[in-house]
Amino acid sequence: MEERTAGTSPSGGSRTGRNLPAAIAVGVVLGAAVIASLYTIKELFLLVVAAAVGVGVVEMTQALGTRDIKVPPVPVLGGMVAMLAGAYWGGPVWLLGAFVAFVFVLLIWRMFSSGTEGYVRDSTASVFTLIYPPMLAGFAALLLRPADGDNRVLIFIAVTVASDIGGYIAGVLFGRHKLTAISPKKTWEGLAGSIIACTAVGAWLVVWLMHGAIWQGALIGALAALLATVGDLIESMIKRDLGIKDMGTILPGHGGLMDRLDSLVTTLVPVWLLMTIFF
Repeated sequence: MEERTAGTSPSGGSRTGRNLPAAIAVGVVLGAAVIASLYTIKELFLLVVAAAVGVGVVEMTQALGTRDIKVPPVPVLGGMVAMLAGAYWGGPVWLLGAFVAFVFVLLIWRMFSSGTEGYVRDSTASVFTLIYPPMLAGFAALLLRPADGDNRVLIFIAVTVASDIGGYIAGVLFGRHKLTAISPKKTWEGLAGSIIACTAVGAWLVVWLMHGAIWQGALIGALAALLATVGDLIESMIKRDLGIKDMGTILPGHGGLMDRLDSLVTTLVPVWLLMTIFF
């Protein structure tokens, strides 16, 4: 999610350049779906993840197709399902095994689909799409596995959302100094807002839900803020390279699913690792 610097007011939108009522409504609906699935039947959350990541995969393949890069969505989606299921019911080894198996599926699929020209380019892009976001999303299933997995997932989502909200508000109110040319609307003030919001939310939720130490939650939150920002920048680089503004239009006020998943998938692995070490 890109923050907006103060004074930005594109025509047709709010002073932040977004359709805020639509964005807030979509965020509330998505949040309700996540919480309802987490705290009823945990496997329902896997279906929510699979649906979101599946749309993200389709958006990614279509975006790459604008540059005539051929990524077959069917085997990538098959790999996504195998990795999510393997991670949840089998653990990290099954996640890795499913990933390796579908790397070879993609290489063989491309071998018999479009001839030799562009084989390396298309195969590389296909493996990249298998990693980003499907394999990284598999760590959401790993977070969900333990008995308290619902709380772990909620903490992960909450700190990542806090990064977006904190960065957005701080960027709008105080943003003056550009963070990087990759994403001109990001500011150092916005990054500071992300870190403050994430650290506070992480410290609070880890103490409340996991009965951990304040410093553990603060560390999880601060790391999430930094990596969520990195995820935003990676997504910006991809879109700039492909010459597109958004990955899709499925979410009013937000763009595509990949425009919402970018910060989530990059924070998953380190948050899972810290949660595993701490608890």
